[in-house]
Amino acid sequence: MPSGAGPVPPPGPLAGLTVLDCATLFAGPLAATVLGDYGADVIKIEHPRRPDPARTHGPARDGTGLWWKMLGRNKHTVTLDLSRPAGAALLLRLVEQADVLIENFRPGTLERWGLAPERLHETNPGLVIARVTGFGQFGPYARRPGFGTLAESMSGFAAVTGEPDGPPTLPPFGLADGIAALVAASAVQTALLHRTMRGGPGQVVDLAIVEPLLTLLGPQASAYDQLGTVPTRTGNRSANNAPRNTYRTRDERWVAVSTSAQSIAERVLRLVGHPEVIDEPWFASGSGRAGHADLLDEHVGSWIAARDLDDVMTAFTEAEAAVCPVYDIRDVFADPQYRALDSLTTVQDPELGPLRMQNVLFRLSATPGSIRWTGRPHGADNEAVYSGRLGLTADELKALIDEGAV
Repeated sequence: MPSGAGPVPPPGPLAGLTVLDCATLFAGPLAATVLGDYGADVIKIEHPRRPDPARTHGPARDGTGLWWKMLGRNKHTVTLDLSRPAGAALLLRLVEQADVLIENFRPGTLERWGLAPERLHETNPGLVIARVTGFGQFGPYARRPGFGTLAESMSGFAAVTGEPDGPPTLPPFGLADGIAALVAASAVQTALLHRTMRGGPGQVVDLAIVEPLLTLLGPQASAYDQLGTVPTRTGNRSANNAPRNTYRTRDERWVAVSTSAQSIAERVLRLVGHPEVIDEPWFASGSGRAGHADLLDEHVGSWIAARDLDDVMTAFTEAEAAVCPVYDIRDVFADPQYRALDSLTTVQDPELGPLRMQNVLFRLSATPGSIRWTGRPHGADNEAVYSGRLGLTADELKALIDEGAV
């Protein structure tokens, strides 16, 4: 365990699994982070002279990137130039001991370096290779640069996000990358399960970042296919039900109201003093209510606008209706539910001291995940991995460093 880590946590459910994280920026590395959070032994491989750009993305304290502290947690960090023959050969030695390799180079890059999946599987037939790219391994766009922003645009997400009279709106964070990362982690575990339960071989996961977000957009594809409908921007409203919006309180706070369930919609309209609409035929379905969103928003919005946030929250809670304040990060830190869940946990970092960050994604009763350490400095574990695991002598490691392969 790297120095500065806290007490040794119990083994996670993926303990004993070795993952080589050869990806950069967000989707691939975050998939490896998720696996590491649940016990996998992750080795982060970075270029000796070009570290993962995530180290310098976003806010920093005293020159230390805070995003990297989260993204790089639970990973050993080594340097390796895969484009050099000596670097490729060293990767193959790591592959011999690995279960998973995650990469996000443009299609054809590993092949050019002599590290095609076929070569990797010659070295380790059971290896699961996750290839996370913008557009997948084949097709007319396969070799284009691909980033989450392009996926958010091309999937149709941006086209339906924003106000009706405003421009298409991109999220201010890596939404497509984050979703792709979770899907990649799931795909890796699916392939590993097949290997374990069916005795199957290692295989290649081909994940295009444009596809998971497309799936999350719901019935858009089927509706266009069957009805020819093209969704438009609706602001904070929903085309599927109403009332669903954000509303401003008297003390100038914002709340969000959801009425996806029919019973919740009825409770909200009774609460705001308009039970008469519940008997309207159109009120009996989400789509019918969405067609009368102007009327329902007026009823709900005017009621909320006449009250302070605390009064709104109390009344909705007593009515068992779905409402919550619109939070910024200060509110998330202060919220008692997040505190009870330890959603933002405190970890010890050798450079920054106590550091708050998002906890592991879910709780397992018998084999919980854990943050064993935070993101490590570039190449901090070269000696531990190359000498400790592969048995390189000090002279061999120095020669590789002098050559620029490590």
